[in-house]
Amino acid sequence: MVSPRLIAKIESEEPISRLAVLIDADNAQATVIEGILAEVARFGEATVKRIYGDFTSPNSSSWKKVLQKYAIKPVQQFAYTTGKNATDSTLIIDAMDLLYTRKFDGFCLVTSDSDFTGLATRIREEGLTVLGFGEQKTPDAFRNACHKFIFTEVLRPSVAEVENVNANTKPDSTLAPLKAPPPPNLAPQFPRKFVLDALEQSSDENGWANLGTFGSYLTKLQPDFDSRVYGYKKLSDLVKAKTDLFVTEERMAPGQSLKNLYLRAK
Repeated sequence: MVSPRLIAKIESEEPISRLAVLIDADNAQATVIEGILAEVARFGEATVKRIYGDFTSPNSSSWKKVLQKYAIKPVQQFAYTTGKNATDSTLIIDAMDLLYTRKFDGFCLVTSDSDFTGLATRIREEGLTVLGFGEQKTPDAFRNACHKFIFTEVLRPSVAEVENVNANTKPDSTLAPLKAPPPPNLAPQFPRKFVLDALEQSSDENGWANLGTFGSYLTKLQPDFDSRVYGYKKLSDLVKAKTDLFVTEERMAPGQSLKNLYLRAK
């Protein structure tokens, strides 16, 4: 018999968002799938995980090694003719079928292809959340069509992690040892004016803004804003480090034992 206390706990917890994760194998790398799924888990539960591509092609060999491990359903799509991407059409059709089931709270589109801009926009029109994952080369059109866009470069395993895996790989293993990822791209110039303008818009009459409110406003204005791109794991780490821009202050939340971080322009 289930404990009444356990039932009360379950009922009191917030419902978990149901997410559909759709991966374009032609425009995504298998090396970052673990990081992508970990990031997806921050937003909800990946109840559907599908990947689309021609898995008879040598270019998809890296994906074959991780599909079973992460329970991702492959959707085979042969190339009907040269120069045409049948994978995109299949993914879009599946996405619309899933959309009309009304069973999902959001979609995670893993691609660097701007051809999915229309799909992201259509999903948003239905009131669902759209999370995008792609490389820095992803066109702005697709990035801005998502509620939140995450660069896959920040999800790649560190050199230390890769070396640790290689060291523990058995010589007779059927999988080849992982190669260390290439050096990360130079961090782009910090958008000082944009951040300060966002802070001004999200602050109260005294110039102070709650970190959560500030972070939400940043994402609404620029879906691909991510503190990790600038070398900081969290937004709180970034604002604390930028002492030339911000003054921070921790305040006790009313009726709680936790402290909230507030900031204002220096």
